[in-house]
Amino acid sequence: MKNTSTLLAFAMLIGLVACDKTIDSATTLPYPETSLESNAGNWKTYQLVSNTEIPVPAPEAANSAAYLAELDELKNIVANTTEAQKEAAIFWGGNGVARWHEIARNLAAQYNVPPNYNADGTYPAPDPANPTAYPRFPFANPPYASRAFALLAVAQYDALVAAWHYKFQYNRLAPYRYTAEINPLIPENDLPSYPSEDAVVAAASREVLKFLFPGEKPLLDEYSTEHKSSRLWAGANVPSDLAAGDSLGRLVAAKIIAYAKTDRMGQANNQAGVQSLRDDATARGITQQWHSLDLPARPPMLPFFGNVKPWNFNDSTKVAIRPSAPPAVGSDAFNTALKELQDLAKNRTRKQWEIASYWADGVGTYTPPGHWNRTASELILEKELNEIRSARAFALVATAIQDAGITCWDTKYYYLLPRPTEVDRTVTTSTGIPNFPAYTSGHSSFSSAGAEVLAYLFPDHTSELIALAKEASESRIYGCIHYRFDCEVGLESGKKVAEFAIERGRNDGSE
Repeated sequence: MKNTSTLLAFAMLIGLVACDKTIDSATTLPYPETSLESNAGNWKTYQLVSNTEIPVPAPEAANSAAYLAELDELKNIVANTTEAQKEAAIFWGGNGVARWHEIARNLAAQYNVPPNYNADGTYPAPDPANPTAYPRFPFANPPYASRAFALLAVAQYDALVAAWHYKFQYNRLAPYRYTAEINPLIPENDLPSYPSEDAVVAAASREVLKFLFPGEKPLLDEYSTEHKSSRLWAGANVPSDLAAGDSLGRLVAAKIIAYAKTDRMGQANNQAGVQSLRDDATARGITQQWHSLDLPARPPMLPFFGNVKPWNFNDSTKVAIRPSAPPAVGSDAFNTALKELQDLAKNRTRKQWEIASYWADGVGTYTPPGHWNRTASELILEKELNEIRSARAFALVATAIQDAGITCWDTKYYYLLPRPTEVDRTVTTSTGIPNFPAYTSGHSSFSSAGAEVLAYLFPDHTSELIALAKEASESRIYGCIHYRFDCEVGLESGKKVAEFAIERGRNDGSE
């Protein structure tokens, strides 16, 4: 088990990689359940065909000899809990769904490191079969991070919907409801404890993140073990609650991983196909095309990420909502946008520098999708959502953000618009130059999608969320990374994508 100092160090690390001066949600204390959501077992799932697709056997009755023996075992565990274990129980009791998203953001930041070039000018590719060798697998760039957060969120949500079905089918309450000798370390509630929602979340999160970050399997196993054990230390579950939850979460994760293996992400880095993208663009009259400005030239970042399966609409819809062409290089509209950047490069204000830096979310951070994942986490904890409401919120936001990335990358490599710095080398940026085409802006697309879904979920924060998305978008103009039309159209595109997730939310049975 990690000791308390390790837990706090982990929490502080997350805060540091966020490019923010505030520590992430790691200091949140457990809060009471305000709603048991007794109908949540009927909410619409993403990948599970039904809430009973994965069977969970009935538990022992609360008056059975087997359960009474478990109660005695738990009494002994609680009586001998150490201070470090009590602190871990409080740590994980502060919303396990959100805790695992903290872990995911931390991993995304650690792995958001593009490899350097070899002596011969080529770039090595991360090898999923050897994830700890240089360069480590994965390179958690923005598209990869968006998919990671979505897969994690969907696994948590589907697993919890199934768990809620069985909770209210079997209706075995928490152990402290059957004996006054157990005083829990977290707020009491009447939510059925079998299967354990925390064990479900721990197992589903563990397995999905091990699939996404295979070099971190020992660490993820350690976190999962501690998360589950914390429920014993807290006096909130007996071992059979945890065993049933772990099994259910693991089996749901297997289905999400099976989906991920067929979502076409495996072809997203098809460098051999880049010339076909260029040829197709040339055939449509696009002759001035984006090229890498890295020296030596770096292979384009995930040129076929736009072909990955979307979550909330199909491929034909993706094409239908693809933005129209940007102004042609050299046209009056293009030159007007370029002139704005030429002027900014010479006359950025201090405030514009600050905004560009704050929203950069570049190498070594958890990227723009992680920035909005953190915003979702902060609002979830502010409103003290329970586990299943938290999972639903993360799933709606994360799938919308990945869909926005898919749509954006489809657009980028369809039009292949050169970056401002490629058109005019005197345009200096305030951050690094991304290694993919300009139109549309990824920051704008990710941010608009995230902000719109969060505004649906937390309507009292609508104005500030939309303002944040606009600031994130304009930050790329201030940094001279994007033309204004890249950002404006990116915001519009992200909003369109968000509407599909919002429509799903309105019809998932939770309202």
